[in-house]
Order: sequence, then C-alpha cells, then structure tokens
Amino acid sequence: MRALITVSVVLLLTACATAYQPQGLSGGFTETQLDKNVFRVSFKGNGYTNADRAEEMALLRSADLTLKHGFSHFVIIDGRSRADVGTYTTPIQSTTTGTTSVYGNTAYSRAKTTTTGGQSFLITTPSTTNTIMCFNGKPEINGLVYDAQFVFNSLAQKYGVVSDRK
Repeated sequence: MRALITVSVVLLLTACATAYQPQGLSGGFTETQLDKNVFRVSFKGNGYTNADRAEEMALLRSADLTLKHGFSHFVIIDGRSRADVGTYTTPIQSTTTGTTSVYGNTAYSRAKTTTTGGQSFLITTPSTTNTIMCFNGKPEINGLVYDAQFVFNSLAQKYGVVSDRK
C-alpha cells in the first residue's frame, strides 16, 4: 500500500499543469446544474498549476457549459478561489558499502554509509469555483456579463483546447 501511495505521489509530481479535462487524479473540472440556467463550475489544479490558470480554466469551462446548453451569455453570481498547501517528503534510503582486509590474525574493515532522501516539498493546489447564471442574449443587468463564445474562443486558443460540443 505504501508503495502505491509513493508511486501515486511521484506521478503527480512529475505531471504537467492540469489540462482542460474532467476531474481525475491530476485535477480538472466538475459542474453541477442547480437550475435550468444556473450551474456551479469548479476547477482544481495540481501542484504545477498556478492560480491564474485555475481561474481561467474555470472560466473556460463556464463558457463551454453555457454554449453546450444553448445559451449565449453568462454572469458569475458567486466566485471563489483558494489554494490548498500540502507537503511531500521523499523516502529516506541508506546504503552502506565496506571493505575488509586481513593481515595475519588481524582484520581491518572500512565502511561508508550514504543516506539520501528526506527532502520535503511544499505542494500548492489551486482551485476555483464559479456559480454562473446563463442567458440567451446579453441581459440588461449591472455587473460583468460574459459573451460565452468570445470567452471560449479566447481561452481555448490560449490553452490549445478543442470543444467537444456537438
């Protein structure tokens, strides 16, 4: 079991920043429909994802979801970002090598022990959650109204994302 946990952590540490993908082992997005035109969209990054990327991935998913459900615009009615901090300490391993020489009735030995590992790393995983309300056409309300197609095109180009919308 310990080996499985170690391998999992090493895989997470060697992965790239979280891609635009459904949530999995290395992070990603989730969404929950709260009403006909209201969704909660979350994006969780891994240790190689910075906070700006997590926020933009949540925004990208918000735009994609808006378009996927046949709407053209959305408003963020609640937005939250946070960063969880954890540590990972590499395993400690010691190796001893030695030589022995015999002269008559006397044995002489030399040994050398080398210890590696024990380094601790801070791992920060950012996440962003937006509750969005979607509209057909630009609503006449106070606040920032996003054009979903514009946001999607802009961020999809920046991150090399292709829509899976049919």
